[in-house]
Amino acid sequence: MPDLAGRRFDLARRHEFRVLAAAKPSLPVLLTAGRLAGSLRRVPRIGWVTTDPVVARRILNDPAHFTLLGEGGVGHMWAQVLGDWVNDIFDGPGHHQLRSRTRDLFTDDSARELNNRVVGPRLAQAGAELRAGRAVDIADLARVLVGRIVADLLQLRVADHDDAYREIFGTGEELAALALGTTTSTHLAPETVARAKAIVARLTVNVAEAWRTAPPETVLGRCRDLGLEQRQAEGLATLLMVAGTETAASAMARTVAILHDTGAQHRLRADPALLPDAVREGLRVTSPAPVIGRAVSADVAVESRHLRAGERVLMLTWTANNAAGPFDLDRGYLPDQRQLWFGAGRHLCLGAPVARAEITGMLQTLLDTGRAWRIGRRGYRRKVLIPSYAYLPLRLSHH
Repeated sequence: MPDLAGRRFDLARRHEFRVLAAAKPSLPVLLTAGRLAGSLRRVPRIGWVTTDPVVARRILNDPAHFTLLGEGGVGHMWAQVLGDWVNDIFDGPGHHQLRSRTRDLFTDDSARELNNRVVGPRLAQAGAELRAGRAVDIADLARVLVGRIVADLLQLRVADHDDAYREIFGTGEELAALALGTTTSTHLAPETVARAKAIVARLTVNVAEAWRTAPPETVLGRCRDLGLEQRQAEGLATLLMVAGTETAASAMARTVAILHDTGAQHRLRADPALLPDAVREGLRVTSPAPVIGRAVSADVAVESRHLRAGERVLMLTWTANNAAGPFDLDRGYLPDQRQLWFGAGRHLCLGAPVARAEITGMLQTLLDTGRAWRIGRRGYRRKVLIPSYAYLPLRLSHH
């Protein structure tokens, strides 16, 4: 009979697979069977597939042969929505300029300040509710917190209550959902492009004015002070919102659940200095963006395979990251994986420090209650781009 630790890890694994399967029934099959792809294998109707973190990083660090802009790349999809100027920002000469100017936009310190300013009060409220004996739906709270970040990012004028932020999150989710079905092709139908453009217009309605008037502590104000053009700031804000909405909310709730299911919360409570390790392991095990795609822009040999221009590569990042093993607060830094859950190379997620700050804030709120937590009956979101919980009710234990 398996020991308690083994049963706990099995429980955590079962819930994670249910999260994946609810999002897309074929997803856990793809990610599990993908292990057979090894370093690199061609799969009919999908293209080249790799689950090797070192090979994935090599591809992501090779802009001479791989691009975001062709079929299979996320840039190809968003250029259809935001306009051809995205090509320059994503992978053209303007990309280096943009990254250079925004290098200091999100540091660990600035991300922590952003999180404290924008979601700190709502986290404090959640902590008070828990200490008063009430249940808090962590999945819903995560969506509200991300909605607050998006509202601040885009300087949206909304009433300061949870429903308004849920609606903002839902709008961002609606935009991201348009990427559903792009596993086999990133060409969007005209009606899909029209819907996406309408959503972007709704979300960025205040960006033009905010770019001129926003205070310097806001992201748009900092973009202006860093010398970004209004169009660049608008596009950057939109893309950060799309990339960071569902992924951040997913990672927050799933990390809380994994800490509970594995029993690792007790170790973390006993040694809060392990908080950065909990955040890193949570991101590794959940890998909210489980697949990253690239188009092959020029013929190249990888792992003795000959990839041709016009083909595409899917990197099964969830599989690559989880190959290291289950959630473990003692695992430490993994040189092969590094931060593959955020991508790699010059396209490493610009908002990575914000995601870490959001997860840290959520976990710190739970630690500050001074008590362990227990999770009630949970639900999984169905037919969504990013696997996540629909609801995750949490209460504090009595001891």
